[in-house]
Amino acid sequence: MSEPHTQDQRIQGVLSRLESVIDAENAALGVDRDYDLGRSNALKSRCLYDMTVLFKQIEPETLSPDHRTHLQSVRTKLDLNHARVRAHMEAVREIAEMIKKTVAESEADGTYSEDQFRRIELS
Repeated sequence: MSEPHTQDQRIQGVLSRLESVIDAENAALGVDRDYDLGRSNALKSRCLYDMTVLFKQIEPETLSPDHRTHLQSVRTKLDLNHARVRAHMEAVREIAEMIKKTVAESEADGTYSEDQFRRIELS
């Protein structure tokens, strides 16, 4: 098997794996409560690492038009993924803050809250 053919297969393989992980994550975010975001992130990180290592050995101008198109498609999906993950994390943060506030309010027994106690200067 010739080296260029092997390189083409490696490029196609890593781009296809990354695209598959990103597509699955984009489809699951906000829909599938049981989706393992940690596992997906690990897979995505591994694919990005593999892509970085592979592309260090390749001159950008030697990429075929098909690979350039595929790379751009993956980049677009990755940008969408970034926005969806950011929105998901913000929603999680907001929910955690609401829970924290609710718990703090329910723990207050009416005499002094922790915040009120901190404001009192003892001399």
